Amino acid sequence: MSLKWALALVLAGPVAAQPAAPPASGRILIAGDSTAQTYGPERYPQSGWGQYLGCALVPGAQVINRAIAARSTRTFIGEHRWDDLMVETRPGDTILIQFGHNDAAYEKPERFAAATTMFRDNLLRFVWEARGRQAVPVLVTPVARRSFWDDGKARADFPEYSAVTRAVAAQTGTPLVDLEAASRTLIDRTGREPARALYLHYPPGVWPGFPKGIDDDTHFSEIGARRMAGLIADALSALPIPASALVAKERPDLARAAPLGTGACH
Repeated sequence: MSLKWALALVLAGPVAAQPAAPPASGRILIAGDSTAQTYGPERYPQSGWGQYLGCALVPGAQVINRAIAARSTRTFIGEHRWDDLMVETRPGDTILIQFGHNDAAYEKPERFAAATTMFRDNLLRFVWEARGRQAVPVLVTPVARRSFWDDGKARADFPEYSAVTRAVAAQTGTPLVDLEAASRTLIDRTGREPARALYLHYPPGVWPGFPKGIDDDTHFSEIGARRMAGLIADALSALPIPASALVAKERPDLARAAPLGTGACH
């Protein structure tokens, strides 16, 4: 950990109290990877939870999704994407921060960020710099893949990264959305085979963006992305932050049984 962020944590104390936040701006920004990204129609049915989160919000609320595929905390910082996000951040904004999938890619050193060192350091930077902009950071554990233990229970493929995310949230008094736990529960409830519909499993010739077909247990279909956005919205509505008031009480567009074939809410 760098001296700067280690000192910030020491000054915060072992369990830092969350500072008083300004009133919600009506904007939610997202920093993350492909599982949260907004995709164009040429990639349909591939979808990220960030592109449907706005379907859960009250009229006038805005989602600014800066999540992008193949990024870890390391590359999101190294490519100055975090700096750019900070430039567009306003007081009262909420920033959802979800990483871990690509940080864990030790076979790709340009992305890899070890959980208990660089990844933790980067999360601390995100928290303190967001607060410096009078925004409210919300840490999000990495969403679950369609992955199972031998006993048939959904498993977490990035447990170290989820654990560090939870620990940083606790140590800094930062709101937490435990998406890993919530999505594993959803997958368990759905079942191993039915859960295929939440991810990208299509034969050849069905979608122009995937002419050879696709079997992908990491990235979401439209229905899967809507479900994950629903889990985020459920968690946000229960957090003691101003942005909880941005979540609509009824969120039918995130519970659709059949896809619409579009990134639109309805």
